[in-house]
Amino acid sequence: MRLRTPLALLGAALLVLVGPPLLTTGSGAGSGTHIPGLRLMVPNSPGGGYDITARTAAKNAEDAGLTRSVEVFNLPGAGGTVGLSRLVNERGNGKLAMSMGLGVVGAVRSNHAPRTLADTTPIARLTEEQDVVVVAKDSPYRTVDDLVKAWKAAPGRLPVGGGSSPGGPDHLAPMLMARAAGIAPKDVNYIPFDGGGELLASILGSKVAFGVSGVGEYRDQIEAGELRLLAVTGPERVPGLDAPTLKESGYDVEFTNWRGVVAPPGLTDAERGKLVRLLEALHDSKEWQESMKRNGWDDAFLTGDEFGAFLAAEDKRVVSVLKELGL
Repeated sequence: MRLRTPLALLGAALLVLVGPPLLTTGSGAGSGTHIPGLRLMVPNSPGGGYDITARTAAKNAEDAGLTRSVEVFNLPGAGGTVGLSRLVNERGNGKLAMSMGLGVVGAVRSNHAPRTLADTTPIARLTEEQDVVVVAKDSPYRTVDDLVKAWKAAPGRLPVGGGSSPGGPDHLAPMLMARAAGIAPKDVNYIPFDGGGELLASILGSKVAFGVSGVGEYRDQIEAGELRLLAVTGPERVPGLDAPTLKESGYDVEFTNWRGVVAPPGLTDAERGKLVRLLEALHDSKEWQESMKRNGWDDAFLTGDEFGAFLAAEDKRVVSVLKELGL
Protein backbone atom coordinates (compact mmCIF):
# COMPACT_ATOMS: atom_id res chain seq x y z
CA MET A 1 0.00 0.00 0.00
CA ARG A 2 1.55 3.35 -1.06
CA LEU A 3 0.56 6.34 1.10
CA ARG A 4 1.49 9.95 0.33
CA THR A 5 1.11 11.94 3.59
CA PRO A 6 4.09 12.27 6.02
CA LEU A 7 2.15 10.60 8.87
CA ALA A 8 1.17 7.76 6.60
CA LEU A 9 4.76 7.30 5.45
CA LEU A 10 5.88 7.11 9.08
CA GLY A 11 3.19 4.53 9.83
CA ALA A 12 4.20 2.46 6.81
CA ALA A 13 7.83 2.54 7.95
CA LEU A 14 6.84 1.29 11.40
CA LEU A 15 4.83 -1.54 9.86
CA VAL A 16 7.88 -2.62 7.87
CA LEU A 17 9.95 -2.67 11.07
CA VAL A 18 7.49 -4.69 13.15
CA GLY A 19 5.94 -6.83 10.42
CA PRO A 20 8.52 -9.59 9.80
CA PRO A 21 8.89 -10.76 13.45
CA LEU A 22 5.11 -11.02 13.84
CA LEU A 23 4.82 -13.09 10.68
CA THR A 24 7.62 -15.51 11.52
CA THR A 25 6.52 -16.20 15.07
CA GLY A 26 2.79 -16.63 14.63
CA SER A 27 1.77 -17.97 11.23
CA GLY A 28 4.19 -20.80 10.52
CA ALA A 29 4.22 -19.67 6.89
CA GLY A 30 7.93 -18.96 6.87
CA SER A 31 9.05 -21.98 8.88
CA GLY A 32 9.06 -24.54 6.06
CA THR A 33 6.53 -26.71 7.87
CA HIS A 34 3.19 -25.34 6.65
CA ILE A 35 1.39 -27.74 4.28
CA PRO A 36 -1.71 -26.02 2.84
CA GLY A 37 -4.75 -28.31 2.79
CA LEU A 38 -3.18 -31.05 4.94
CA ARG A 39 -5.65 -33.80 5.92
CA LEU A 40 -5.02 -36.36 8.65
CA MET A 41 -7.01 -39.58 8.44
CA VAL A 42 -7.98 -41.59 11.53
CA PRO A 43 -8.68 -45.23 10.53
CA ASN A 44 -11.01 -45.96 13.44
CA SER A 45 -13.89 -44.37 15.34
CA PRO A 46 -13.77 -41.09 17.30
CA GLY A 47 -12.44 -41.38 20.83
CA GLY A 48 -9.84 -44.08 20.16
CA GLY A 49 -6.09 -43.82 20.47
CA TYR A 50 -5.44 -42.94 16.84
CA ASP A 51 -8.15 -40.29 17.03
CA ILE A 52 -6.83 -38.70 20.22
CA THR A 53 -3.27 -38.75 18.87
CA ALA A 54 -4.26 -37.20 15.54
CA ARG A 55 -6.43 -34.45 17.01
CA THR A 56 -3.83 -33.64 19.65
CA ALA A 57 -1.07 -33.45 17.03
CA ALA A 58 -3.15 -31.23 14.74
CA LYS A 59 -4.08 -28.81 17.51
CA ASN A 60 -0.55 -28.68 18.89
CA ALA A 61 0.89 -28.00 15.42
CA GLU A 62 -1.57 -25.15 14.89
CA ASP A 63 -1.03 -23.72 18.39
CA ALA A 64 2.74 -23.83 17.86
CA GLY A 65 2.38 -21.91 14.58
CA LEU A 66 3.79 -24.78 12.51
CA THR A 67 0.87 -25.10 10.12
CA ARG A 68 -2.75 -24.02 9.77
CA SER A 69 -6.17 -25.66 9.44
CA VAL A 70 -5.27 -29.36 9.52
CA GLU A 71 -8.42 -31.37 8.78
CA VAL A 72 -8.76 -34.52 10.88
CA PHE A 73 -11.35 -37.04 9.65
CA ASN A 74 -12.37 -40.59 10.58
CA LEU A 75 -12.63 -43.52 8.19
CA PRO A 76 -13.20 -46.57 10.43
CA GLY A 77 -13.45 -50.19 9.44
CA ALA A 78 -11.72 -53.58 9.74
CA GLY A 79 -9.26 -52.53 12.42
CA GLY A 80 -7.83 -49.72 10.33
CA THR A 81 -7.37 -51.57 7.05
CA VAL A 82 -10.23 -49.70 5.33
CA GLY A 83 -8.36 -46.48 5.99
CA LEU A 84 -5.09 -48.08 4.94
CA SER A 85 -6.57 -49.06 1.56
CA ARG A 86 -7.83 -45.51 1.06
CA LEU A 87 -4.39 -44.14 1.88
CA VAL A 88 -2.60 -46.45 -0.54
CA ASN A 89 -5.09 -45.57 -3.30
CA GLU A 90 -4.21 -41.87 -2.83
CA ARG A 91 -0.82 -42.45 -4.44
CA GLY A 92 1.22 -39.27 -4.83
CA ASN A 93 -1.01 -37.19 -2.52
CA GLY A 94 1.42 -35.20 -0.38
CA LYS A 95 -1.39 -33.51 1.54
CA LEU A 96 -2.76 -36.68 3.16
CA ALA A 97 -1.39 -38.67 6.10
CA MET A 98 -2.78 -41.33 8.43
CA SER A 99 -2.55 -41.80 12.19
CA MET A 100 -1.80 -45.46 12.94
CA GLY A 101 0.03 -47.87 15.20
CA LEU A 102 0.57 -51.48 16.20
CA GLY A 103 -3.16 -52.17 15.83
CA VAL A 104 -3.00 -51.64 12.07
CA VAL A 105 0.00 -53.99 11.84
CA GLY A 106 -2.07 -56.71 13.53
CA ALA A 107 -5.25 -55.96 11.56
CA VAL A 108 -3.42 -56.38 8.26
CA ARG A 109 -2.48 -59.91 9.34
CA SER A 110 -5.77 -60.93 10.97
CA ASN A 111 -7.91 -59.56 8.11
CA HIS A 112 -5.61 -60.79 5.33
CA ALA A 113 -5.74 -57.24 3.96
CA PRO A 114 -4.67 -56.73 0.34
CA ARG A 115 -2.76 -53.57 1.30
CA THR A 116 0.00 -53.52 3.90
CA LEU A 117 2.08 -50.86 5.60
CA ALA A 118 4.89 -51.77 3.20
CA ASP A 119 2.75 -50.04 0.54
CA THR A 120 2.85 -46.69 2.41
CA THR A 121 5.43 -43.96 2.90
CA PRO A 122 6.67 -44.09 6.54
CA ILE A 123 6.81 -40.63 8.10
CA ALA A 124 7.32 -40.91 11.87
CA ARG A 125 6.73 -42.95 14.99
CA LEU A 126 5.53 -40.52 17.65
CA THR A 127 4.73 -42.17 20.96
CA GLU A 128 4.77 -45.31 23.01
CA GLU A 129 2.29 -46.02 25.78
CA GLN A 130 1.19 -48.72 28.16
CA ASP A 131 -2.11 -50.50 28.03
CA VAL A 132 -4.41 -50.49 31.06
CA VAL A 133 -6.56 -53.28 32.46
CA VAL A 134 -9.84 -51.69 33.53
CA VAL A 135 -13.31 -52.62 34.77
CA ALA A 136 -16.48 -50.63 35.40
CA LYS A 137 -16.68 -48.79 38.73
CA ASP A 138 -19.31 -51.23 40.06
CA SER A 139 -17.42 -54.37 38.94
CA PRO A 140 -16.95 -57.10 41.58
CA TYR A 141 -13.24 -57.24 40.68
CA ARG A 142 -11.28 -54.87 42.88
CA THR A 143 -7.78 -56.16 42.12
CA VAL A 144 -6.13 -57.89 39.20
CA ASP A 145 -5.87 -61.04 41.34
CA ASP A 146 -9.66 -60.99 41.86
CA LEU A 147 -10.11 -60.79 38.12
CA VAL A 148 -7.62 -63.52 37.26
CA LYS A 149 -9.11 -65.91 39.83
CA ALA A 150 -12.55 -65.62 38.19
CA TRP A 151 -11.02 -65.67 34.71
CA LYS A 152 -9.14 -68.93 35.35
CA ALA A 153 -12.30 -70.56 36.69
CA ALA A 154 -14.24 -69.88 33.48
CA PRO A 155 -12.20 -68.19 30.71
CA GLY A 156 -15.00 -68.29 28.16
CA ARG A 157 -17.54 -66.67 30.48
CA LEU A 158 -15.47 -63.56 31.13
CA PRO A 159 -15.28 -61.68 27.85
CA VAL A 160 -12.42 -59.21 27.49
CA GLY A 161 -12.85 -56.26 25.19
CA GLY A 162 -10.12 -54.49 23.25
CA GLY A 163 -10.00 -51.62 20.81
CA SER A 164 -8.09 -53.50 18.14
CA SER A 165 -8.45 -56.49 15.84
CA PRO A 166 -6.75 -59.79 16.67
CA GLY A 167 -3.02 -59.21 16.40
CA GLY A 168 -3.31 -55.63 17.62
CA PRO A 169 -2.11 -54.33 20.99
CA ASP A 170 -5.41 -54.59 22.86
CA HIS A 171 -5.62 -58.23 21.75
CA LEU A 172 -2.00 -59.24 22.34
CA ALA A 173 -1.82 -57.71 25.82
CA PRO A 174 -4.65 -59.80 27.38
CA MET A 175 -3.46 -62.91 25.52
CA LEU A 176 0.00 -62.53 27.04
CA MET A 177 -1.66 -61.83 30.40
CA ALA A 178 -3.76 -65.00 30.06
CA ARG A 179 -0.73 -67.13 29.28
CA ALA A 180 1.14 -65.70 32.27
CA ALA A 181 -1.87 -66.56 34.48
CA GLY A 182 -2.00 -70.15 33.23
CA ILE A 183 -4.97 -69.66 30.87
CA ALA A 184 -4.71 -71.03 27.33
CA PRO A 185 -4.95 -68.02 24.96
CA LYS A 186 -7.22 -69.98 22.61
CA ASP A 187 -9.76 -70.24 25.46
CA VAL A 188 -9.96 -66.46 25.94
CA ASN A 189 -13.23 -64.85 24.83
CA TYR A 190 -11.83 -61.74 23.15
CA ILE A 191 -14.29 -59.22 21.69
CA PRO A 192 -12.74 -56.67 19.29
CA PHE A 193 -14.02 -53.12 18.94
CA ASP A 194 -13.06 -50.55 16.35
CA GLY A 195 -11.09 -48.35 18.73
CA GLY A 196 -11.20 -47.47 22.40
CA GLY A 197 -14.15 -45.14 21.93
CA GLU A 198 -16.46 -48.00 20.94
CA LEU A 199 -15.04 -50.24 23.64
CA LEU A 200 -15.71 -47.75 26.44
CA ALA A 201 -19.50 -48.07 26.34
CA SER A 202 -19.27 -51.85 26.69
CA ILE A 203 -16.97 -51.61 29.70
CA LEU A 204 -19.16 -49.02 31.43
CA GLY A 205 -22.24 -51.09 30.68
CA SER A 206 -20.55 -54.29 31.97
CA LYS A 207 -21.08 -55.99 28.61
CA VAL A 208 -17.49 -57.19 28.87
CA ALA A 209 -15.93 -58.34 32.14
CA PHE A 210 -12.90 -56.11 31.60
CA GLY A 211 -11.24 -54.07 28.93
CA VAL A 212 -7.72 -53.41 27.71
CA SER A 213 -6.81 -50.15 26.01
CA GLY A 214 -4.26 -47.33 26.00
CA VAL A 215 -3.70 -45.27 29.14
CA GLY A 216 -4.24 -42.00 27.24
CA GLU A 217 -7.65 -43.12 26.01
CA TYR A 218 -9.12 -43.85 29.44
CA ARG A 219 -7.14 -41.66 31.82
CA ASP A 220 -10.00 -39.14 32.18
CA GLN A 221 -12.54 -41.88 33.00
CA ILE A 222 -10.13 -43.49 35.49
CA GLU A 223 -9.49 -40.19 37.25
CA ALA A 224 -13.23 -39.43 37.28
CA GLY A 225 -13.94 -42.79 38.95
CA GLU A 226 -16.01 -44.19 36.07
CA LEU A 227 -13.44 -46.91 35.45
CA ARG A 228 -11.47 -48.88 38.03
CA LEU A 229 -7.84 -49.40 37.03
CA LEU A 230 -6.53 -52.82 38.03
CA ALA A 231 -3.08 -52.87 36.39
CA VAL A 232 -0.85 -51.43 33.69
CA THR A 233 1.01 -53.57 31.17
CA GLY A 234 4.36 -51.78 30.91
CA PRO A 235 7.61 -52.09 32.86
CA GLU A 236 6.85 -49.28 35.33
CA ARG A 237 3.85 -47.73 37.05
CA VAL A 238 2.23 -44.78 35.31
CA PRO A 239 2.84 -41.52 37.20
CA GLY A 240 -0.36 -40.15 38.68
CA LEU A 241 -2.27 -43.45 38.46
CA ASP A 242 -2.62 -45.77 41.45
CA ALA A 243 -2.16 -49.22 39.93
CA PRO A 244 0.57 -51.87 39.87
CA THR A 245 2.23 -53.30 36.80
CA LEU A 246 1.25 -56.81 35.78
CA LYS A 247 4.79 -57.94 36.51
CA GLU A 248 4.80 -56.70 40.10
CA SER A 249 1.41 -58.37 40.53
CA GLY A 250 3.03 -61.70 39.71
CA TYR A 251 2.25 -61.99 35.98
CA ASP A 252 5.31 -62.03 33.75
CA VAL A 253 4.11 -59.54 31.13
CA GLU A 254 5.67 -56.32 29.85
CA PHE A 255 3.83 -54.86 26.89
CA THR A 256 3.61 -51.40 25.30
CA ASN A 257 1.84 -49.95 22.28
CA TRP A 258 3.10 -47.28 19.88
CA ARG A 259 1.58 -44.82 17.39
CA GLY A 260 2.83 -43.01 14.35
CA VAL A 261 2.05 -41.46 10.97
CA VAL A 262 2.30 -42.83 7.43
CA ALA A 263 1.50 -41.23 4.07
CA PRO A 264 0.47 -42.48 0.62
CA PRO A 265 3.01 -44.14 -1.65
CA GLY A 266 4.60 -42.31 -4.55
CA LEU A 267 5.52 -39.08 -2.77
CA THR A 268 8.41 -37.00 -4.02
CA ASP A 269 11.41 -36.56 -1.76
CA ALA A 270 10.32 -32.95 -1.21
CA GLU A 271 6.77 -33.96 -0.18
CA ARG A 272 8.01 -36.64 2.18
CA GLY A 273 10.63 -34.28 3.59
CA LYS A 274 8.04 -31.63 4.34
CA LEU A 275 5.85 -34.06 6.29
CA VAL A 276 8.89 -35.27 8.24
CA ARG A 277 9.98 -31.71 9.03
CA LEU A 278 6.50 -30.83 10.25
CA LEU A 279 6.50 -33.76 12.69
CA GLU A 280 10.08 -33.02 13.78
CA ALA A 281 9.04 -29.46 14.62
CA LEU A 282 5.91 -30.76 16.36
CA HIS A 283 8.02 -33.16 18.41
CA ASP A 284 10.24 -30.31 19.57
CA SER A 285 7.36 -27.99 20.47
CA LYS A 286 6.40 -27.31 24.09
CA GLU A 287 2.76 -27.92 23.14
CA TRP A 288 3.46 -31.53 22.10
CA GLN A 289 5.78 -32.20 25.04
CA GLU A 290 3.05 -31.05 27.43
CA SER A 291 0.45 -33.21 25.65
CA MET A 292 2.63 -36.31 25.92
CA LYS A 293 3.06 -35.75 29.65
CA ARG A 294 -0.66 -35.12 30.19
CA ASN A 295 -1.71 -38.24 28.25
CA GLY A 296 0.88 -40.58 29.75
CA TRP A 297 2.64 -41.04 26.41
CA ASP A 298 6.36 -41.85 26.25
CA ASP A 299 8.53 -40.25 23.61
CA ALA A 300 9.37 -42.76 20.88
CA PHE A 301 10.22 -40.42 18.01
CA LEU A 302 11.64 -42.07 14.90
CA THR A 303 11.43 -40.85 11.30
CA GLY A 304 11.79 -41.87 7.67
CA ASP A 305 13.68 -45.01 6.70
CA GLU A 306 14.37 -45.97 10.32
CA PHE A 307 10.63 -45.92 10.99
CA GLY A 308 10.13 -48.02 7.83
CA ALA A 309 12.57 -50.64 9.14
CA PHE A 310 10.75 -50.61 12.49
CA LEU A 311 7.40 -51.25 10.74
CA ALA A 312 8.85 -54.28 8.93
CA ALA A 313 10.24 -55.63 12.21
CA GLU A 314 6.89 -55.11 13.98
CA ASP A 315 5.10 -57.12 11.29
CA LYS A 316 7.46 -60.04 11.92
CA ARG A 317 7.01 -59.65 15.68
CA VAL A 318 3.21 -59.83 15.45
CA VAL A 319 3.39 -63.00 13.34
CA SER A 320 5.85 -64.54 15.80
CA VAL A 321 3.76 -63.71 18.90
CA LEU A 322 0.54 -65.02 17.34
CA LYS A 323 2.29 -68.26 16.43
CA GLU A 324 3.83 -68.53 19.90
CA LEU A 325 0.37 -68.06 21.48
CA GLY A 326 -1.11 -70.69 19.19
CA LEU A 327 -3.39 -68.14 17.52
